[in-house]
Amino acid sequence: MIKPTLPILMGFNGGFVDTAGFLALHGLFTAHVTGNFVTLGAALVLGTSGIVAKLLALPVFCAVIVVTRMIGFSLPGLGLPVLRTMLTVKLLLLILGAFLAVCYGPFPEGDSLPAVVTGMVLVSAMAIQNAAQRIHLGNSPPTTIMTGTTTQIMIDIGDVLHTRATSPEARAAVHARLKKMSAAVFVFALGCAAGALVYSQLHIWSFVIPPLLAAPTLFMQEARDSA
Repeated sequence: MIKPTLPILMGFNGGFVDTAGFLALHGLFTAHVTGNFVTLGAALVLGTSGIVAKLLALPVFCAVIVVTRMIGFSLPGLGLPVLRTMLTVKLLLLILGAFLAVCYGPFPEGDSLPAVVTGMVLVSAMAIQNAAQRIHLGNSPPTTIMTGTTTQIMIDIGDVLHTRATSPEARAAVHARLKKMSAAVFVFALGCAAGALVYSQLHIWSFVIPPLLAAPTLFMQEARDSA
């Protein structure tokens, strides 16, 4: 059974937000933003909507990470815990994204202002999640982008199968990494499946779920800070 740790909950939520956003916002990836290069090319060729949001996703994602990093340097001087503050801002952005989606969705045009703003709010939330994982949870696998994690899993499986090439200590380290990374991919995929299923039933109201999933991470981090 997978223990609901902070990275696990973040990974599940990342998959949920990415899938629900893709379905509701005309193929916009809110977490795996580089995937928007592919959907942007398809939109340009097919003449479908959502081009503006796909063009903005990566610059917005990058800008939010830079700003988050810069603000993070000043938080300790203000007596604020950096990671918990980042998780709080992410939660507020997810709440805002849900509010916008429910008030202005569904979005028949991906290039409409409400759709673009909603998409960029969700992209910003996932940017903060990415930054939080990289800066403060570096020992855990990424919670939104699984390509690199899947590649490492396959490399580790190759190492396990070629047991003569590694020492017992190295094999133990590989097995531990495999367990951690496989769990990350599994919960992200589970989040994607849940996002698709919930969206098929609740449609735009499915965006209420991510804030509910993000809220427990604040209490988990608060408990860790107090320990």
